[in-house]
Amino acid sequence: MTHILLVRHGHVPGIAPERFRGRSELQLTERGRLQAGATARYLSRHWHPVAIYTSPLGRCVATAEQIARSSNAPLSVLPELNDLDYGEWTGRTHLEVSIASPDQYRRWQQAPDLVRFPGGESLQDQATRIAEALRLVLQRHADDTLVMVGHDSGNRVLLLQALQLPLSAYWSLVQDPGAISEIRRQGGCWMVMRVNESAHLDVLESASAAVPDDSAR
Repeated sequence: MTHILLVRHGHVPGIAPERFRGRSELQLTERGRLQAGATARYLSRHWHPVAIYTSPLGRCVATAEQIARSSNAPLSVLPELNDLDYGEWTGRTHLEVSIASPDQYRRWQQAPDLVRFPGGESLQDQATRIAEALRLVLQRHADDTLVMVGHDSGNRVLLLQALQLPLSAYWSLVQDPGAISEIRRQGGCWMVMRVNESAHLDVLESASAAVPDDSAR
């Protein structure tokens, strides 16, 4: 049985107001670093991963480094876990795109599986990369527990694959910063044990509720 703990990186600029972050290199905010630390401690208390895999982008690497230190497990960058390439929309807010490209933006909200971002990828492209990442870790870890640190979009796509749901169900799942989802592969089948668990972050969220979003500064 392969046991995968799927983690979204900690908070970064561009989450509120939300931007199409994609391949932009964004560092964790102070809030994000605290989230990464809390997630790392929670994982090390409840599981014993033998390996940590991460997207190559800095926000994921920084989150994964804290998890690797707490778990005393080796860290590897897995390029296939990279964020969705939003092409020309990268760095723009949702409001900006909805005004500049209303039809395309509406399609992204209503039928995400039918969108290819101008100059970028489609969800199908990302799903192919995620499937390759899963193939690799299953080959290396037939009976191990491991952590995969990725992005909102990639984690959604991975969970859809595990649940055998179509990409059109993309918006049915949520992946919050620092949250943990858990899946297991046994007998050729995926079992989804938990999705978007974030109770370990509750204390941090209460403390930061009155603090303005770093991205607005």
